[in-house]
Amino acid sequence: MRIGEPAGRTGTTPGALRHYEQAGLIASERAPNGYRVHDERAVARVRNLRYLLAAGLTLDDVRVFQGCLDGDVAAAPPPDEGPQVALERLTVLNERIAAQTEARDRLEAALRAKTGDRTRPVAYPRAGTVG
Repeated sequence: MRIGEPAGRTGTTPGALRHYEQAGLIASERAPNGYRVHDERAVARVRNLRYLLAAGLTLDDVRVFQGCLDGDVAAAPPPDEGPQVALERLTVLNERIAAQTEARDRLEAALRAKTGDRTRPVAYPRAGTVG
């Protein structure tokens, strides 16, 4: 199938598929006309890639899970290094969240100091909700 079909079936773009291919995470063949042609396996791999990326992993992190990408990555036992990679990514994410929270709090305090505390409180949506 040409690149648009697996992109559409996985909710991604042809550019993302080319990026995954360049990263060595999916493969394609070239048709005589030069178009990329993907097989059904690419659809499963891209769905699994997107699942892992949505969980907060990076493409470099996902490389550890390459052996699981052709099946049901959510149900498969993780590779030996998988939990450590996930824990390291979680640590990075928590550090970024803490830094952003501190920056927000400093900005909010500065704003309150400049406006004489006349600002109305800002509601912060919980993760995963629409604000």
